[in-house]
Amino acid sequence: MIVLLIALLLAVFLLPNAWAKWVLRRHARGRDDYPGTGAELADHLVRRLGLEGVEVERSEQGDHYDPQARRVRLSPEVHDGRSLTAVTVAAHEVGHAIQHHQGYAPLLARTRLVAVAQRAEKIGALLMMAAPFLFIITRLPGGLALVVAAAVISFGTAAVVHLVTLPVEFDASFRRALPLLKEYVPPYDMPGARHVLTACAFTYVAASLASILNLGRWLVILRR
Repeated sequence: MIVLLIALLLAVFLLPNAWAKWVLRRHARGRDDYPGTGAELADHLVRRLGLEGVEVERSEQGDHYDPQARRVRLSPEVHDGRSLTAVTVAAHEVGHAIQHHQGYAPLLARTRLVAVAQRAEKIGALLMMAAPFLFIITRLPGGLALVVAAAVISFGTAAVVHLVTLPVEFDASFRRALPLLKEYVPPYDMPGARHVLTACAFTYVAASLASILNLGRWLVILRR
């Protein structure tokens, strides 16, 4: 029973990320019939849609849109790739640039929340590591519980923020990128493009679950 429960928990936490990676790899095969790379499509869309100040660049930090710098940043395999995954991911990130250009309120809120989540996660990790030492130093009743509670809130904030960003991701995928892709991707590739767009959004589900798993790992360590 316990083994089954552990297996189910692992499946819940690990499958979304594994599925998203599988979908992206499945459609990453090079296509000679595609007229350009992910970067070329992104650059074309930026110019065609009049997204002033937005530039496309290669990044080693993964695919994302940076609202502060107004940069569509693409990983090398997407930036230089000529595949369904490359052009679809590129269109998805341009979708965020469109949201920003149009003043899409959920994206602006997400940008602020992500910054909070990143700080909260760092604070949570520090509090978890410091909790036993702070308890020994202060020797206050409930001191350790307070520190652990603060860490739980920090990690919980990160998990919640990742889930809150899902509507923003689905909007970038299906309201912004998908209509554009219909003009550039052959009709027989559109089901695959939809799968890739779903995977792009699902990476945030995986990130949220990873935050929860990280919290559980720290709680187990502290109980020892």
